[in-house]
Amino acid sequence: MTDPYQQWQVPQRLARLKDLVYNLWWSWHPEARALFKEIDRNLWRTTYHNPVLLLQRSLPRLDALAKDEGFLSRYDSVIRIFDEYLDDQYTWFNRKYPQAKGQRLAYFSAEFGVHNSLRIYSGGLGILAGDHCKTASDLGVPLVGLGFMYPQGYVQQRISVDGWQQNVYEQIDWSVSPIRPVMTPKGENFLMGFHLGPLDLQVAVWEIVVGRVRLYLMDTHVEGNSAQDREISGRLYGGDRTMRLRQEILLGIGGARLLKALDIPAEHYHINEGHSAFMFLEKVREQVVAGKSFAGAAKDVASRSVFTTHTPVEAGHDVFSEGLITEYFNKYWTELGLEQEQFLELGRTPGQAGWNMTALALKMSGQRNAVSQRHGIVSRRMWAKLWPEQKEEEVPIKHVTNGVHLSTWLQQDLGWSFFQHLGRDWPEKQDDASVWAQVAGIPDDEIWRAHMRNKEELFKLLRDRARDRWVSRNAEASQVLTQGALLDPQALTIGFARRFAGYKRATLILRDLARLRGLLLDHWRPVQLVFAGKSHPADDSGKALIQQIYHLAKDPSFGGRIVFVEDYDMHVARYFVQGCDLWLNNPLAPLEACGTSGIKAAINGVPSLSILDGWWEEGFNGANGWAIGEPGGRGAGEAADAADAEDIYAALEKKIVPLYYEHGPDGIPHGWIKVMKESIKTVAQRFCGNRMVKDYVKMFYGAEAAPQPAGARTTAQVGS
Repeated sequence: MTDPYQQWQVPQRLARLKDLVYNLWWSWHPEARALFKEIDRNLWRTTYHNPVLLLQRSLPRLDALAKDEGFLSRYDSVIRIFDEYLDDQYTWFNRKYPQAKGQRLAYFSAEFGVHNSLRIYSGGLGILAGDHCKTASDLGVPLVGLGFMYPQGYVQQRISVDGWQQNVYEQIDWSVSPIRPVMTPKGENFLMGFHLGPLDLQVAVWEIVVGRVRLYLMDTHVEGNSAQDREISGRLYGGDRTMRLRQEILLGIGGARLLKALDIPAEHYHINEGHSAFMFLEKVREQVVAGKSFAGAAKDVASRSVFTTHTPVEAGHDVFSEGLITEYFNKYWTELGLEQEQFLELGRTPGQAGWNMTALALKMSGQRNAVSQRHGIVSRRMWAKLWPEQKEEEVPIKHVTNGVHLSTWLQQDLGWSFFQHLGRDWPEKQDDASVWAQVAGIPDDEIWRAHMRNKEELFKLLRDRARDRWVSRNAEASQVLTQGALLDPQALTIGFARRFAGYKRATLILRDLARLRGLLLDHWRPVQLVFAGKSHPADDSGKALIQQIYHLAKDPSFGGRIVFVEDYDMHVARYFVQGCDLWLNNPLAPLEACGTSGIKAAINGVPSLSILDGWWEEGFNGANGWAIGEPGGRGAGEAADAADAEDIYAALEKKIVPLYYEHGPDGIPHGWIKVMKESIKTVAQRFCGNRMVKDYVKMFYGAEAAPQPAGARTTAQVGS
């Protein structure tokens, strides 16, 4: 492993391009992306928007551009904007909290979804982590991320001729990716030795720069490690329970040790879901080894730590057998000053067997939060057993509703329109409701033209992908048609894109096929459904749902108006949330922790038809979309599913379809655009990344935070 930065050269006049491509800042700044497109638009597309690979394959072209005055002017402008951005003295955080200068927050996550050229994310959890890091960069929050660099990333999805998801893993070539290995001062590859129980391995470290934020990602695919140890970082969410435990040990304990090895002190800690909860134990161990009591060390670590839980589904929380925990930690607990039984108590949940990572995180952290108001209620109910002496509503789990990074997910033409009508400083004021009130003044025809361009771009993407599959994989014609080749840009297009798990109820709209067929094949007011999403590689029930939809997509009686798009990722997601007309989300409430895809759609003027759960329960106001069911849900079972499906059909038949096709004399659906504008106006301000990260800073990151009460059986009491 060598530093790819040193392996290739660009013309001296364009030398700063190398700095630019290795900072993911370009991924949310259209001026930088436009510069890369100008180098070679076709190569930009075929390299999957990977600027490192683009530059490496464009060296002769760069020689010519180094003499092109027009290009040089645009290059100089981008570099100037880039350098001004990196100057952090005037950031929101430094202006608001000058007393916190020099402090740093360590953010631990099993996945980071920063850009589609780095396939080290699965879905919502990783995308949220990426948006959190980008927003922290924009605001100047001094954050450093810890995670894994997975050589095979997450599963790539291929759909067979019979509609079954095939799990494909490909080795990623990091030498042509926007990442760099961490090197020693002597120019050698940095390696960290890691030893705990039966684990004895070497860890390489990669760095991803995200604006002002740096991510340090561990990689065990190192020469000298055993084949089993190399696989610890091999795949995201791969392997059996033992492999999962090994991953989480390295993520939490290894991540904490990596900060010390890199001499990066952190004053505050934030773990994104329970995968990295062992970090708390390591930070306590450091203090105990230095002479502090376990109780005192645990109290100190808790006062500087926050844990975000994302999972309202019991099966989604990692639980390991105590025998397996004992095998790996049989010497570790003595370094904490604990007996075996005291140590095992840290991961126990009353009434359940095994070591629960979420229970550990809840006990060890001083601040805890869910990711929406409803999810907070659900989480307090789920985990009240850890605080048996407190009323359920007093269980110390707050909520910070998720937000999205607007500059990543907003279509750039719509963004330019906002600059014109909302002011040049709208990105800095994105959490100010008065800014978004001005959306009402944007001309309807401007909004509609922008949306129809987005819709055509979505359909072009789907046609291009279908064509690529036809050419490169000898697909059957029916498989090509299922990818969207027959879609009509004038038809009302409903998007459904998310992980295929049972509680997401992807097939709810398919309950009454005759009624659905009537909507899809209406000659004057047709509807079309575009589905996408992956099942967990081991979830056959989720794969069966995909297969059910795929078979309908191949059925000629539905007229090509049902589509399943394979291998959904960040790149495809941007086209979906920008180009669909309506966003459908119908999970079994209250099992949707937040559901940020609907937020991404809403900021682009794509309203939701959604269950009143997660963010939509807070965001729906009666005029910015449509609701399914009632707050908190109707419960589970056949009757509830039937009632929710009836709500979907009735809303489409009586409200949504008529409104969409009600055009004025100018050919524009003014009533529909009113809903689009209300969607943007009410969602962008309340559910933007700036509001979210500012909430974390104020509530949890020490700037204004006060510790939550510990309650019964938390770590500060164990061993005291």
